[in-house]
Amino acid sequence: MPERKKLNRGGLYAGPSAGLDGRRGRSYQTLPYPGQHWHPAGAPVHYPHEDIREGTAKQLTLFHPASGAVRVKGVRSTANAVLHPWLQAELTAILATLPQPPILPPEENRRRWEQWQAGLTIRITLPRELPPLRMLLVLDNLTGHSTATFVLWLFAHGIMPLYTPLGGSWLNMAESLQRIRKRRALDGQHPQTPQQIIEWLEAAARGWNREPTPFLWGGKRQARRQRARERRHALGGSGAYTRRPLTRRRAA
Repeated sequence: MPERKKLNRGGLYAGPSAGLDGRRGRSYQTLPYPGQHWHPAGAPVHYPHEDIREGTAKQLTLFHPASGAVRVKGVRSTANAVLHPWLQAELTAILATLPQPPILPPEENRRRWEQWQAGLTIRITLPRELPPLRMLLVLDNLTGHSTATFVLWLFAHGIMPLYTPLGGSWLNMAESLQRIRKRRALDGQHPQTPQQIIEWLEAAARGWNREPTPFLWGGKRQARRQRARERRHALGGSGAYTRRPLTRRRAA
């Protein structure tokens, strides 16, 4: 559907994901992180023989795959009392930068909302009065992301929440970006306090946003795989392949 595809490219945000792999339990500790170092030849960097556990740090991530832009906040806790106010503030700021949507008849407006629930076995009950749809927000299916007050706030601001399992493909994009930022911020470092971890992670996000990389489906890697498949020829449906085409005898 044309309008569905257009909204998907321009208004889909993936997040939030708390911690490296998108789960609330994952955190960054004050311990040495393996990685590359710059040091004189013959004088390798030595890690301390003991770790001083000063607490943990986590990060909230709101990611826009089409542009590569990311919004990050380092926190000590990812409870709903911390997550929801941050999300509401960031989403409000993003909505302020979007153009005003056209005013549609009520039936057409509701159809645009409901098309994003097609094929779902469990659907959120939409309010009777709906504003114009302005944004899609992909979330994991944790219970805290579907609280009534938070979901109603999203609906009131024209945001459609889409829930996916923790290993869902859209969240994998946000998690892969988190791994990139973690390597840039912490690899080869030994943070001493959680606040230091938070500052380094947020600094890595600011550096990323200076020249963000869009995350797109079907990039160069997929094209290489497709070309490799085209160069191989199946052998009798067994799953084996050959790179040399076989001569096939055809019945007269």
